[in-house]
Amino acid sequence: MNRPNRRSRRIRHTVLAAALLCAGLTAHAGTGLRLGEAGYFSKPGLDVLAFSNVYDGNFSDAKIAGVELIHHGVRTATNGDVRLAPTPEQWDAAATLIERKVDPASGAVTTRMRFDAEDFEYSVRVAPRGDGVAIQVLLDRPLPQALAGKAGFNLEFLPSAYFGKAWLADGRSGQLPLYPSGPSGRAQDGGTVRLPMASGRRLVLAPEDVQRRVSIESPGAELRLYDGRNQAQNGWYVVRSLLPSGKTGTVLEWTLSASTEPGWTRQTVIGHSQVGYHPAQRKVAVLETDRNAPAPGSARLLRVDGDGGAREALAAVPRRWGQYLRYDYYTFDFSDVREPGLYQIEAAGQRTAPFRIADDAYATAWHLTLDVFFPVQMDHMFVNEAYRVWHGRSHMDDARQVAPGKEHFDLYGQGPELDSPFQPGEHIPGLAIGGWFDAGDFDLRTQTHYSTVMSLVDTWELFGPRRDETTIDQKRRHVEIHRPDGVPDLLQQIEHGTLMLIAQHRVFGHAIPGIVEPDLGQYTHLGDAVTKTDGRVDDPSDPDSPHDDRLAFTSNTTALNYGSAAALAAASRVLGGHDAALAAESLATARKVWAFEQGREPNLFKVGNTTGGDPQDEQLRAAVQLLLATGEAQYAQAIAALWPAIDARFGFNAGAVVRVLPEMDDAFRAKFRERAVKFKEERAAMVADNPYGVLITRGGWAGNSAVVGMATTNYWLHTAFPDLFDIEDTLQGLNYLYGTHPDSNLSFVSAVGAQSKTVAYGSNRADFSFIAGGVVPGVLVLKPDFPENKNDWPFLWGQNEYVIDLGARYLFLVHAAQALLQER
Repeated sequence: MNRPNRRSRRIRHTVLAAALLCAGLTAHAGTGLRLGEAGYFSKPGLDVLAFSNVYDGNFSDAKIAGVELIHHGVRTATNGDVRLAPTPEQWDAAATLIERKVDPASGAVTTRMRFDAEDFEYSVRVAPRGDGVAIQVLLDRPLPQALAGKAGFNLEFLPSAYFGKAWLADGRSGQLPLYPSGPSGRAQDGGTVRLPMASGRRLVLAPEDVQRRVSIESPGAELRLYDGRNQAQNGWYVVRSLLPSGKTGTVLEWTLSASTEPGWTRQTVIGHSQVGYHPAQRKVAVLETDRNAPAPGSARLLRVDGDGGAREALAAVPRRWGQYLRYDYYTFDFSDVREPGLYQIEAAGQRTAPFRIADDAYATAWHLTLDVFFPVQMDHMFVNEAYRVWHGRSHMDDARQVAPGKEHFDLYGQGPELDSPFQPGEHIPGLAIGGWFDAGDFDLRTQTHYSTVMSLVDTWELFGPRRDETTIDQKRRHVEIHRPDGVPDLLQQIEHGTLMLIAQHRVFGHAIPGIVEPDLGQYTHLGDAVTKTDGRVDDPSDPDSPHDDRLAFTSNTTALNYGSAAALAAASRVLGGHDAALAAESLATARKVWAFEQGREPNLFKVGNTTGGDPQDEQLRAAVQLLLATGEAQYAQAIAALWPAIDARFGFNAGAVVRVLPEMDDAFRAKFRERAVKFKEERAAMVADNPYGVLITRGGWAGNSAVVGMATTNYWLHTAFPDLFDIEDTLQGLNYLYGTHPDSNLSFVSAVGAQSKTVAYGSNRADFSFIAGGVVPGVLVLKPDFPENKNDWPFLWGQNEYVIDLGARYLFLVHAAQALLQER
C-alpha cells in the first residue's frame, strides 16, 4: 500500500489544522454559541467562561478560575488551565494572569499566563466551534525540559454534578464513582502517583444525560480522566492532556462540545424567608427568572389549613424589578397579609415550602447557633451531644513558639522579632485554654475571637437571653449539649472566648495573631480535632517526638492589642457575677494595653488577615468599650479625636459609636447625626443595583458578613435616630439570610428554616453534612455575572465555610430584629 511521506503528511496536517482553526474562529457567526458583551460564550443552556475568573492567590485554588462551564444553570467545570500535576491540590503551583484579550471580530478570547518560578509562559485561546468551543494552548518557546511530563492542560468537573453518571472513551465505558476508588500507583521514589480512570482521544461524560453531556476530542494528544478526590477530598474529576516537548505554536487543541436541552430555561427561584415573618413587617418575595423564560404570571399566597388544604390569602401579578446580573427579577409583595398562620407561595408552576407569619417568628431562630454551633467549635474541650462525640479534648499540647520571619500558608506570618520570651520551637505554657475553632479549620485566630466576644457581650447587655441548654465545665474541660447546668450559656461562651484572649496577655503581655497548625498535613485534617496532635508537649531533644504541636504566632501589633483590649473591657462588664476574678483581670488588662499603646509608636506589622484591622478602627472600639466599662473622660476624648476614622468608614464604625453617644458632647452628637444623614444616602446607592435591598459584595468570600453588618449598623442607627432609619433595613438582612437571595431560596443558617444549608464547610464537611446553627458566607458572585452557592458540594469555602464571628453577629441580629418588632 502506498503511503504519503512524512513531509507531505505534515503539510496536509498543517492545512487541516489551519482549516479547523479558521472554522473554529468563525463558527460563532452561524451557531448558537456567541461571544457576548460580557466577555464569555453563551447560548441557552450553556455558557463557557474563558478566564473571566483567575487565581487571586489569597487562599490559592478556590475552584473559580480558567475555562469554566455553566451547563443548564449549574457551574459544572472549572480550572481549565495548564497545571503541573494531574490532580493538583489547593496550594499547588498555578499560573498568574499577564493579559486577557477579547476579540469580538474573530470571536476568540486569548489569555496570557505565566509560571514565575519555572519561567514558563503560554497562552490559552478559546473560540466557538460546533456545539461548543475549541481550546488551544499556544507556546512561543518550547516547553522547559523540567516541565516535560508534568505540564498539561486540565479541566475539572464538579463531582456532585456527575456522581453515578457514565463515561465513554474510545469505545470503552465506565461510571463516575460516588466515592473515590482509585486508581493509584507507586512512584519510583516511594511516593504515590494518580492514575487515570480512562484515556483516549475522545471522551464523553454523562452520555445519558442531555443536561450534563460533555464531549472532548483531542486528535493530537491523549485525554486522561482522573478522580482528584483520591488526592484530596475537595478534588474534582479532572480531564487532562500533557503538553508536548520541543514544539511551539498551537501545541495542544481540544474541541469541547456540550449538549443542550431544546427550549431549556432555568426554573424560577422564589426567594422568601424560610423562617417566616412577623405580621407587622414588610413581606416581599423576589422571583429570580431566566431571561429567556416568560414572565411568571400571577402569584398566590396560600394559607395552609390543618386538613392539608390551602386557601388563597392574596393573589397578584408580580411587579417586574428589572435585570440584575444574568437574571430577570420580579417582586411579590404580601405585606398586607397579617393573619398569623402557615403559608406557601405559588408562582411559576411551583409552591414553596411552608413558612409562618407569627409574632414569634424569630423567637427561636437563634437557639441552634448558641446550643450547637458554638459548643461544637469550642477548643480545648471534650464536646458531647447525647450519643455523639463531636470531638475530644483537643490541642492540650498548645503551643510552640514560631520562628522569626516565618510565613504560613493560611495568612499568618511572624515579624522579624519574636516579641516573646520563648525560643523558636520551645513549648509555651498557659495557652491550652479557651477559644473556638475559627472556622471549618481548627486554628485560633485572635482577630475573629475578639470580634466574637464583643458581639456576644452586646447580645447579653442589650437583650439578656438566659437560655441554658448546655453544660460547660471549664475545670473538667467537658461540654454536654442539651444538658442544662444552671448557668446561662451565653455567659459561658463569653467566658470561653475571654479565657483565650486573656491567656495571651498572661503569657506574653500582649495580644498575638493566633495559634495554627504547623504544616499542611495537619491543616487539612478532617477528622476529630483531638487526633490532630497527640495531646503531649513536644520534646525538642527527642528525635522520635512527632513535633505536631501547633505554632503560636506572637508579633505584638497595635491593631491586635487594641482589638483584644476592646473585647476584654466588654467582657469585664458582664462576667462580674459569673467570675469576678476574671472580670477584674480583664478590665485591668484592657487598661494596661491602652496605656501601653498610647505610650509607643504604633506597631503596624501586617500579614494577611491575622494581624488586626485598621489600627484606628481597633483603637476606636477599645476606647468605646473602655468608656462603657469605666465612664472615664479620657476615652471619650479619644473617640472624639478619632472622628476622621469614624467619618471615613462610617458604615463600619457607626454601630460602635452609637453605644456611647450619650457620653459624648452636643457638638459630637450633632456631627454624628449629620454624618448619619449622609450615610443613609450612601446606603441607598449601595443597594440600588439589586432587588434584595442589601449590599451584595463581589469578593472571593461571599457577602453574608456584609449583609449582617449593614443590617446591624441600621439597628444601631435606628435606636439613635428612629426618624432617619426604619427597622425594615435590619429585617431585610434576616430575610436575605433566610432565603430571599439569589441562586436559591435556602436558609443560610444550617437547620434553621424549612429548607436550609445541609451541606456546608464545617469540620465535618467530608461527610457532606452540617453543624446546626452555623452561618455560611452565602452567594458568591463569579465574574462577570453568575451568582452561586452550591448546596451539594461543601468544599467551596468562599460560599460555605462557617466562621464564629458571623455566627455571633447573627445571634445578635435575631435578637435585635425581635426587639424592633415589639415596637410595632
